[in-house]
Amino acid sequence: MIHYFYENVAPISNEEKRAEWLENLILHEGKKPGKINYILCDDEYLLQINQQYLDHDYYTDIITFDYCKGKTISGDIFLSLQRVLDNASLLNTDKEEELNRVLAHGVLHLCGYKDKSEEEEKLMRSKENFYIEKY
Repeated sequence: MIHYFYENVAPISNEEKRAEWLENLILHEGKKPGKINYILCDDEYLLQINQQYLDHDYYTDIITFDYCKGKTISGDIFLSLQRVLDNASLLNTDKEEELNRVLAHGVLHLCGYKDKSEEEEKLMRSKENFYIEKY
């Protein structure tokens, strides 16, 4: 089950549609949806999470905490709406599409995909694009 929480930002549109889309992504990956919390926030809130839990002192668009057990996908996904919107502008991309990309990115991490190497990043981007088309 997917839940949305908000810290210092306005709610996103189409919560239910996006939740169903993300649950279908999980099922398509051969996994089972568990409890997934999206905490949508501003840059400063996510920076504090990054500093406190990961000892990183920089802004990011997403941080995923994995609580998966077996094939059941669960976790807390912190997402800076501020950073997503800034990135959409920088990349000249539709804001809703960029938001969907980052929402999917977090779930794909929970499904086991990484993005540290060039090869991993290429596969991650391919998966994101595939699922964005399904939205």
